[in-house]
Amino acid sequence: MRSSIWGTKIQHAWSIPPKIRNCSLGQSPSMASAASLFVYGLIPQVFAYAINFPIQKFLQAQSIVAPSAYISAGTLVVHLMLSWIMVYKLGLGLLGASLTLSLSWWIIVVGQFVYILMSHRCKATWTGFNSMAFGGLWEFVKLSSGSAVMLCLETWYFQILVLIAGLLENPELALDALSVCMGVNGLLFMVSVGFNAAASVRVGNELGAGNPKAAAFSVLTVTTVSFLIALVEAMIVLSVRHVISYAFTGGETVAHAVSDLCPLLAITIILNGIQPVLSGVAVGCGWQAYVAYVNVGCYYIVGIPLGLLLGFHFNFGVKGIWSGMIGGTGMQTFILLWSTFRTDWNKEVEKTNKRLDKWEASKETLLKE
Repeated sequence: MRSSIWGTKIQHAWSIPPKIRNCSLGQSPSMASAASLFVYGLIPQVFAYAINFPIQKFLQAQSIVAPSAYISAGTLVVHLMLSWIMVYKLGLGLLGASLTLSLSWWIIVVGQFVYILMSHRCKATWTGFNSMAFGGLWEFVKLSSGSAVMLCLETWYFQILVLIAGLLENPELALDALSVCMGVNGLLFMVSVGFNAAASVRVGNELGAGNPKAAAFSVLTVTTVSFLIALVEAMIVLSVRHVISYAFTGGETVAHAVSDLCPLLAITIILNGIQPVLSGVAVGCGWQAYVAYVNVGCYYIVGIPLGLLLGFHFNFGVKGIWSGMIGGTGMQTFILLWSTFRTDWNKEVEKTNKRLDKWEASKETLLKE
């Protein structure tokens, strides 16, 4: 009882007035209050992300994958136990859940960095912090900025779906069903994220090594494998569409709503089996700026307006919003497929060599200084 009261006091202390919560995006005060509480706990996670992803790329570029997997698996076990303690035993609710999530990401960051410091496999590539790391920083910023914009536009796209669904006439049911579907989609999406990382590293390495045929074969292989896995995942989701929501909630009304949305979820899973992989290929080839423009056009000029039209004007509700946004994703996937499989990989090798020569010249200048 004391822990529950303590948790309630903390939640009230972190709350903000309903007028402030409700004025910007049109959400109901109750949902805005819950969202704001959860977001507060996610603030430390942002900084963990900023460190984790460069570390992951550093390890993946050296084909060091297993340690990150083991660290993440161990952290998952700790995360489950801490989440149960924070939410149910200490009564911290949403704030406890988000704080636990942030802590888990920091555990992963610390674990990976300790591995880099202690492992003999990284002794030749990690020699400690050095001011020379800031050399050629502007060129790297330009390249990474395009990648950041590309990934942000992709990530925000389906988050906007949840935001828009909160403006429907019955937002509680729509958000409940959508949260279950997005939870399933997010879980299965991690498979595609793995192929995304593999594609970016593999294609980049092959282009840097001057192997255009190997790069092209890698693209074909990873796209095909990811698509087939996504197809199987979609079939499984459709086969359990009537009961899948009970893994998250016991509500029968929500179960019917989730079952109704599962066909759209299956289409999204299939598209996510292709699109992230092609985004990884784009990163490996240095096409980030091009893909960012494609994302703006397909997602925000076509997908979201189409979803709003179907959802609100034609009264299809959350199904209409999601269907319109699937249209934007489908268009983007088709454009990336067309761009990727008409690529002249010999020219890509030449472009990569020019970039490598430029970085090599910058490194020699720094060493002389």
